[in-house]
This record gives sequence, structure tokens and C-alpha cells, in this order.
Amino acid sequence: MGVIIPLLLILISSIIIWKSSDGFDYASSYLGRNLTDGVKGATINAISSSMPELLTSFFFLIFLKDAVGFSGGLGTVAGSAVFNAMVIPALSIIAVIYFGVAKSIEVSKKVIYRDSIALIILQLALIGILYFQMLNWMGGLLLVSLYVIYIFYMFYTMENSSSKSEFETSSTVEKVNNKFISFLKLDFYKALIGNSKINTLNAILLLFVSLLFMGGSCLILVWACELIGEKEYSFFGYEGLIGLNLPISAVAIIIAAAATSVPDTILSIKDALKGNFNDAISNAIGSNVFDIGFALGFPVLIYSLLYEPIILNESIQDFSINIMLILLFLTLATFIVLVSSKKIGLTRGIILLFFYFIFIIYILTSVSYGGN
Repeated sequence: MGVIIPLLLILISSIIIWKSSDGFDYASSYLGRNLTDGVKGATINAISSSMPELLTSFFFLIFLKDAVGFSGGLGTVAGSAVFNAMVIPALSIIAVIYFGVAKSIEVSKKVIYRDSIALIILQLALIGILYFQMLNWMGGLLLVSLYVIYIFYMFYTMENSSSKSEFETSSTVEKVNNKFISFLKLDFYKALIGNSKINTLNAILLLFVSLLFMGGSCLILVWACELIGEKEYSFFGYEGLIGLNLPISAVAIIIAAAATSVPDTILSIKDALKGNFNDAISNAIGSNVFDIGFALGFPVLIYSLLYEPIILNESIQDFSINIMLILLFLTLATFIVLVSSKKIGLTRGIILLFFYFIFIIYILTSVSYGGN
């Protein structure tokens, strides 16, 4: 019973994150409809699908405070980064093969080089910051600044399109008869826009409402992760409920990361099934760039400005650096898998899943620095 309650909360929050991310993605895709292929995947798609990581990292830091909160945020970001790099490309490949779209996928090497190099630079910067054992506003600002440079570079190098891109409107969406029912189903597009044509104003409204629900679900997710990591906890008057007695970082790496990566997974698979292989892969890698640069850097920046620098004890520092070094190694391994052949087939997809499986085993066998 003790584990079931937080698991149910995690399931509920994951569903709300998924549904609200759909609305957020639809609105942001409309607002960024004129971006070119590959750039859109690494910016609009990556940011919209990675908002849960940003909100979850922020809530971990605000509510759990200091080093413990940071370890939860880092765990979410690092776990999500590994999930994005390993699981999402693999599932995209499997989906494409299973549904008969293609026998393999072909991705622009330019997209892979661009996003992978940016990701490696951010990972090295974070490892360097962690070595100082103190996270202040300068470290957060450095990560955010590197991400901003990455965004500016992509827009600067984006190929101009002579024709205005067509945006898929709701013509393929069935007629909305009851907006309230759509709202209860968490279909925010139908609830807010319905049978009307999407425009800038209602797209912004859809963006705001989706973000509001996403934030609430991420808050529930953080609470559930805290409960499941406890040795013993209470829940609305019920005392003595037993948790898993795991550090919050381990819970975040495995559970929070997978929950917040649901939108990335669905979005990349949808892109892959449409034949948009560049967007499918650049969304996954670009999400990691956003996660480390902004989803982790921005909360650290705000927290250290509002409160105080985050001091890491030696065990959390060692664990954080080890996780980042593993993430760096896995990023390089993924890079090699993706660029070593013109086409990415089932074999490489299975290799990526194997890497993720090994990563999870390592986490479960190395959580040794105590509880939350």
C-alpha cells in the first residue's frame, strides 16, 4: 500500500503531463510554424516537450531546498537526458519499422553534429561547475547563456524558406460538440479552440492553460517522488506507510525522468511515423540541450539569487559528477551509433536500449549515500 499511493500519483501526473504537453506543443508549433525542418525539432519541439523537466527541476529545488533539491533536479535532467538519447531514438526506429513506414531512418549528419556538440559542451560545463562543490548564480547563468548561444546559432544558420510553411489545422480533428467534455478529457485544444480556426491569440491562451496544468502535474510528481523515496511517510492521516527508502536523486533519475520524458517520446514517434526523421532525432537530442542548459541552469540561477548558493556535500557531489560523466560517455556512444552509418536500423536501436538498461542497473546498484 505504501508504494501504491505514490505510484498512482505518478501515473496521474504522467497522464496530465502528456495531455497538457499536447496542447502546449500544438500552440508552440503554430507560433513557430515558419521554422525549418531540424531547427523546429531542436527548438520549438524540444522546448515544448521538455517543459516538464524544467518545472520538475524547479519544484524539486524550491520545495526540497538546497543540495537535496538540486540532486532531485539533476536526477530528473540526467535521467531524462539518458532516456531521450537512448530510448526515444530506439522507439522511433522500432515504430517506423513496425508500422511499415520504412526499414530504417536516415537523419541529417549536420543535425546530429550540431546538437551533439552543443550537448557535450554543456555537459562539460556542468561537470566543471560541480567540481567547485558550490552552485551559485554564476554557474546557473553560464548554463543558461550557453543554451541561448545555441539557440542564436541555430536561428543564424537556419536556411531561409521562400514559401510560408503550412500548419496542420484542426481539419483532421473531429467536430467538437461539447467543450466541457473535452476539458474533462484534458483535450485542451478542443476545449479552448474547438471548431474555430487557430490564431495567435487563442494559441497563446492554449499555451498558458496547458502550462498551468503541466505545472500542477509536475508538482504532484515531485511530491510523489518524495513520498516513494521515504523509508516511512504519512498520507492524509494515514501513518506508517512504507516507501522504498531511496535517495531522491535515484528516484528522480528513474521515475521522474521517465514521467517527464513521455511528451518527448510521443512527439518523436509521431514525427518519425510522418517521415520527419530529422525532427524526431533533433527533438530528442535538442531536448537534452534544453534540459541541461535551461531546465537545470535556470532553477539554479533563480534559487541562488532568491535564497543562497547551493552547497553540495561530498557524497552528493561525487554522485552528481559520476552521473554526469556517465551521461557524457553515453552521449558520445549515442553519437557514434547515430553517425557511424548513413541509415539507422533496428540493430542500432536495440544497442541504444541495451545502453539504457545498463544505466538503470548502475543507478540501482550504486545508491549508497543515504536517504533524502
